[in-house]
Amino acid sequence: MTTGAPDKLYLRIGEVSAVTGLPTSVLRYWETEFPGLAPRKSSSGQRLYSKKDVELVHEIKELLYAEKLTIEGARKRLEAKKKYRKSDLSGEALAALLQDVKLELMNLRDQL
Repeated sequence: MTTGAPDKLYLRIGEVSAVTGLPTSVLRYWETEFPGLAPRKSSSGQRLYSKKDVELVHEIKELLYAEKLTIEGARKRLEAKKKYRKSDLSGEALAALLQDVKLELMNLRDQL
């Protein structure tokens, strides 16, 4: 994902605010709501966001503002994405998962 962030190892909260178009207060609030968003702090207490943190901010912004999810919904979506990214699904497990999704979609179609 291209974030448009300067080519630095860490960005201060003001720089992240400028890159994402979000107020610093929103970034600080999101730190309390999303466990994955935990920028390091310098010895002077400045928040230092890594590129991974900035990408996560962009992803959260997309979920909240573009997809109109609630904070809880966005948190669940991120957790599910993290879970599937970490899991090593075998061919059989993947086939079973796809079958479950197919059945759920067919049930939803029938309800319409």
